Amino acid sequence: MKKLVMLLALLSTSAAFALPRAPFNALETNLKSNIKNTRGYNFEGIVKLSNCSGSLVIFNGQPTTSKAIVMTNGHCIQKPGGFLNPGEVWVNKANTRAMKIFDKNMKLFPIQATKILYATMTNTDVAFYELNQSYDDIKKMANVTPYVLDTVRPFAGQPIEIISGYWDRGYSCDIDGFVFKIKEDLWTWTDSIRYTSSCDTIGGTSGSPIIAKGERRVVGVNNTSNESGARCTMNNPCEVSESGEVTVRAQVRYGQQTYNVYSCLTPDFKFDLELGQCDLPR
Repeated sequence: MKKLVMLLALLSTSAAFALPRAPFNALETNLKSNIKNTRGYNFEGIVKLSNCSGSLVIFNGQPTTSKAIVMTNGHCIQKPGGFLNPGEVWVNKANTRAMKIFDKNMKLFPIQATKILYATMTNTDVAFYELNQSYDDIKKMANVTPYVLDTVRPFAGQPIEIISGYWDRGYSCDIDGFVFKIKEDLWTWTDSIRYTSSCDTIGGTSGSPIIAKGERRVVGVNNTSNESGARCTMNNPCEVSESGEVTVRAQVRYGQQTYNVYSCLTPDFKFDLELGQCDLPR
């Protein structure tokens, strides 16, 4: 056990980033949370996946009697054989997956996904799982209130928190700015969020919510970082401007905006990619 704890401590400070496989199955490993990394962060509604992080989110105005939703990255959904291909979109796909959710005291409760409502790695990197419990059920079980997925675009300079269920730790920084396109190996993401340096996220933090600091509003989802300064390769995304100029920023981390999800929701909060205003890949 001592060797395992030492290994986990080393991994938690390593330079492993978003898209590589997470170093262990978080649902089967009992991390000894570091008070330094958890102090001041509210873990209520943060979700632990086997390979990533996530959050319990509710759409603005959605009734709490609805089946609950967990948001993470598209690259976290455990597609057989690897990642979603560029242009690939999953909608309303049956998918059973065990997860755990934190309450405000960092106690974990089991939850179960039964469906992927939407997932893609094209233009953005996001997935929404539907659970077999309603928000009211989770409130009764664990006294957990969901985060509200914000309806408006975040802004440069906005203070944010990124809280990881995988690593049981949080990060605080600001939104440094927005990137026209990020290219990483086969994938391209648009209008991405770039963080200031104190959000030095590591592998396993993929899928963590980007939270408006001090509030229960989620403005995006954490997804990648340039690990070694390489150009546009796996684990080394590059920035591409509107004119096509490529910039490499070593050790810089990024996330994806989520407010545009609302453009693809029906009045009863179902995904409909055929809506004229829908701004998600279909």
